[in-house]
Amino acid sequence: MQQRGEGSALQAVALMQQGKVIDLSTPLALAAARLSLQHRIPMADSIMLASACAYGATLWSQDADFEGIAGVKYVARKAAG
Repeated sequence: MQQRGEGSALQAVALMQQGKVIDLSTPLALAAARLSLQHRIPMADSIMLASACAYGATLWSQDADFEGIAGVKYVARKAAG
């Protein structure tokens, strides 16, 4: 909301409500830990990646930590200007 305004924030919330909330199970947490070590990414990032892999989803990110990782569509941020 701070960066793009209330209208954009409400649109983002509406899109998120279409998603599915999943539990962080023990197998998913262990898969995330392996991915964190393998790709040298933070644990929070690896939880997102492990979740996407477990559900056959593509993870879209502008986070450079994900660049070059299979199953991730990395899109570089545009420079502010």
